[in-house]
Amino acid sequence: MTYSATRLGHRLAAALLACGLLLPTSVLAQVVVVANGSPITELDIAQRTKLVATSTRKAPSRQEVIQDLIDDRIKIAKAKVYGMEVGDSEVDNAFGTMAGRQHLNVQQFSQVLERSGIMPQTVKARIRSQLTWNQLVRAKFGPTLEVSDADVTKALIETKESDTAVGYIYTLYPVVVLAPRGSAEAVLRAKLEEASALRTRFTSCNSGLAMARAMRDVAVREPVTRASADLPEQFRQLLNSIELGHLTQPEPTDQGLQMFAVCNKRPTTADTPAKRQAKEQIFNKRFEVESKRFLDEIRKQAMIEYKSK
Repeated sequence: MTYSATRLGHRLAAALLACGLLLPTSVLAQVVVVANGSPITELDIAQRTKLVATSTRKAPSRQEVIQDLIDDRIKIAKAKVYGMEVGDSEVDNAFGTMAGRQHLNVQQFSQVLERSGIMPQTVKARIRSQLTWNQLVRAKFGPTLEVSDADVTKALIETKESDTAVGYIYTLYPVVVLAPRGSAEAVLRAKLEEASALRTRFTSCNSGLAMARAMRDVAVREPVTRASADLPEQFRQLLNSIELGHLTQPEPTDQGLQMFAVCNKRPTTADTPAKRQAKEQIFNKRFEVESKRFLDEIRKQAMIEYKSK
C-alpha cells in the first residue's frame, strides 16, 4: 500500500469515527438496495441520515432515508435517458456557492462538514441529484411552468397586493478599501476608519468616485445595474435608506471593506419585488405539482431490488 493510500485510509477512518460509524468495512460497503442498477450501501444510508439530521435537526427513519436515496438514483437514471447529465464543475460551483452563504471558502466548508461527520461527497451527491432533477423537470414541462403577466396580476389581486407598486433599477459602483483577509487587527481598524472617513466625504458620485479613485489602496469597480426585485430584502432596505450619491456602510470581503455608491435609482413598475415574489410562488407551485407527478410515474417504472434489511 502506498503512502497516499494509507493516508486516505486514515482519513476515511477518521470520517467514519466522526459519524459514529466505526463498523467493519464489510458492513459499511454492504449493498442494501439497487435502484435502476445503482447500488445504495450502508455507508450511503448512514451519511444521508447524518446530513438530513444535521440540516433539519430531526432524525429521519431508515426507510425515509432509503426512499430518498432511491429517488436520487432514479432521477439521475431518468435524466440520462433524455441525454441530460450534470457535470462535476456544475456540482462544484453549487458546493462553492453553498460554502459562500456560510461565509466560508470550499476548504473551510469541507472541514466543517467533516467535523459534523459528513463527507463533502455526500453533500455533492445530493446537489447533483437536485440539479439534475430541476433541469429535467424544467426541460420536460417548460411550457406548463411558464408564468404570464396575467397570472401575476391575478395572484396580486387575490392577495390584495397592488400590481402598480414601484420597484427601482439601481446603478451601483462598488468601492473597496483594500485590506486582504487575514490582515492584522490594527490594520483592519485603520482601514475601517479610512472607509468611514471616505463615506462621510462622499456626497455625490461625480466628485466622490473621482476622489476614491485618487486614493491609495482604494479600488472603484465597474458599475453594476440591479433591479430591486433581484435583491434580497435586507439589501433592498439598505439601499432604500441611502441617499442618492452616497455610500453604503462598509462590509468585509476577501479583498477588503466594500461599500456601494448609489449613483442612480430609476423607478419601475415592470418588475417589482411584489411581482417577482408572486411569479416565483406560482412557478414553485407548478413545479412542485409536475415534479411530484413525474416522480410517481418513474417510481412505477423503476427497477428496485432490496439486497438486505
